[in-house]
Amino acid sequence: MADCREVERCDYMHVHQDIVEQVKRALPDEEALYDLAELFKIFGDSTRIRILYVLSESEMCVCDLAQLLGMTQSAISHQLRSLKQCRLVKARRDGKTVFYSLADSHVRTILAQGMEHVAELLPLHIL
Repeated sequence: MADCREVERCDYMHVHQDIVEQVKRALPDEEALYDLAELFKIFGDSTRIRILYVLSESEMCVCDLAQLLGMTQSAISHQLRSLKQCRLVKARRDGKTVFYSLADSHVRTILAQGMEHVAELLPLHIL
């Protein structure tokens, strides 16, 4: 049985230069790729994902989020700060209360597509 970590490769070395050049022209610059990697790091934390998922359903204040997720307000605020810095959430003040929501429809789309991908990988009864 083959090692599952082994990657299949060509039997001989031959670079398809036309394809390489075409992709090279389409490739974003290093700074853009770095920023994209940083964005995906934010999605790499289950607490932040839970917060984003909750905010995809309704805007909420820190108190509501803490109650719903069983966390301290301090922990929620810490995560919201990271999410806000990456422009994934926005804040709206109403008197003494600050409500948080998703920054735009792109965030909702990223979550939905991620869940769609996960659903393909898991048995149906889990979701």
